[in-house]
Amino acid sequence: MAACCASTLLRVRGLSVAYDGDRQANLALHQLDLDINRREIVGILGESGSGKSTLGLAMLGLLPSKARIEGSICFEDKDLLQADESAWRQVRGDKIAMIFQEPGLSLSPVMRIGDQVTEVIRAHHKGTKAQQKQAVEAALRESGFSDVDRIYRAYPYQLSGGELHRVVIAQALVCRPSLMIADEPTRSVDATLQVEVVKTLRDIQRKLGLGLIFITHNPALLAGFADRVVVMYAGRIVEQGPVEALFRKPLHPYTKGLLQLVSRTPPHSGYVRQERLPAIPGNLTGSDNWTRACAFEPRCFARTELCRRESPVEIETEGTRRVSCFNYGI
Repeated sequence: MAACCASTLLRVRGLSVAYDGDRQANLALHQLDLDINRREIVGILGESGSGKSTLGLAMLGLLPSKARIEGSICFEDKDLLQADESAWRQVRGDKIAMIFQEPGLSLSPVMRIGDQVTEVIRAHHKGTKAQQKQAVEAALRESGFSDVDRIYRAYPYQLSGGELHRVVIAQALVCRPSLMIADEPTRSVDATLQVEVVKTLRDIQRKLGLGLIFITHNPALLAGFADRVVVMYAGRIVEQGPVEALFRKPLHPYTKGLLQLVSRTPPHSGYVRQERLPAIPGNLTGSDNWTRACAFEPRCFARTELCRRESPVEIETEGTRRVSCFNYGI
């Protein structure tokens, strides 16, 4: 494999993932090509079932054994899909770290927070207990805690939901990874805590200069936060580009539909919205991943006969933007 260019942190080429089922395989990802640059925040946007989380798990080698994987994931000039489990353990948590959706599933209820974050360091780096404690305290401080001593000694049940979210962020950054993947970290929290989590991640990314992949179904979280947005549908990338350009002028009909779902009402304005938000008709189904035509065609307002027969290829338009649609820009 050719080496990645200097600005590229991670390069995905031809990535396909299928899960073996009782009757037929479930295709989760289909021929994905994606670059993540150093010091870049990339938002992965799409509905549930679009393949966002599968992509994140593939980058960490955490897919189940029944998954059949094709393609390559190049990180630091090495194809991770050719690595054995021992090599994956050296990368996972140290060079590539992940923040999962539910903090409660990432933390043991019977261990103090300081011990749990310290375990991440012990798995990858040597050092004295004093050095490890110092690193953990620094990670907790960078995650937004001012009362580090209390958090260090606490058990998970003694912390609030917002504090637990910051703890798992500290776990992810304590080894100073080059790439952090946040998989829907705000999915189960209220709007106020969503803003806090996003601000914490942005501050950390700017301070440490790491690459950040932020997986979400909510376009509003990416505005003013991400550098670039990758829109996924039915295991495919249908559009990608700089966040400002994509939000100002979405090209793919699916992206247009997603952005129309975002309320224009400022949060905490005191105004109660009376009208209902528009909706994208239909639903994403498992069979959409297998179609040889355009997967979004059954739900698309701009569909034509060509869309029912063929699958569009990705084309580059407007410089840094890419889209897979026969009728983009309508």
